[in-house]
Amino acid sequence: MSNEVEILYEDNHIIAVNKRSGDLVQGDKTGDEPLVDKVKRYIKNKYNKPGEVYLGVTHRIDRPTSGLVLFAKTSKALTRMNKMFQDKTIQKTYWAVTEKKTPKQKDRLKHFLVRNAKQNKSYAYPNPGKNGKESVLEYEMKGAGDRYAYIEVHPKTGRHHQIRVQLSTIGCIIKGDLKYGAKRSNKDASIHLHARGVEFIHPVKKEPISILARPPKDALWDDFHEQFG
Repeated sequence: MSNEVEILYEDNHIIAVNKRSGDLVQGDKTGDEPLVDKVKRYIKNKYNKPGEVYLGVTHRIDRPTSGLVLFAKTSKALTRMNKMFQDKTIQKTYWAVTEKKTPKQKDRLKHFLVRNAKQNKSYAYPNPGKNGKESVLEYEMKGAGDRYAYIEVHPKTGRHHQIRVQLSTIGCIIKGDLKYGAKRSNKDASIHLHARGVEFIHPVKKEPISILARPPKDALWDDFHEQFG
């Protein structure tokens, strides 16, 4: 681990990082330094690379979300990873802590999401409508306490704010997620949504890869990890 980034997996082709809540994956209008630049700096320092370091962003997770982000270290790996995300051959697992229990122990949710760019928010509808994009996830409630439920989520599509809006639509608002109806924010402005793991066939070596990212340190995440990790 470097001071700035927690490396979960690395070879000549890809690198996986455990993103802290609050880090941007790619730069935006805020001008805050994105994770991609921190990882480039880590690679440059570790291998004493002269000049510009190549690093391709294969996918993104929301700024207040923590967890696993995959980058490509070569253009060949990036092209192949992009195709794998497009073809949905990468299995993603997320963990969420929600304010209420889910209606069922396990279920498959299908909504049509419409993104409002001005609000940076998505809305879920039962029918396609004009601009709706099909959004599918499967969830399982792993456990529940007095105040919160522990949910494992497997998104089958990769839509804007998909897990946040789909869970809130069934009355299970993610802890700290004010944008989708949480009662109060988390002190550090995070939300209790974590990209827990990925499974895929390596884009170059063609062998199965499975990577897990430990959730941030806090009482709820520690309990979730201890019981179900």
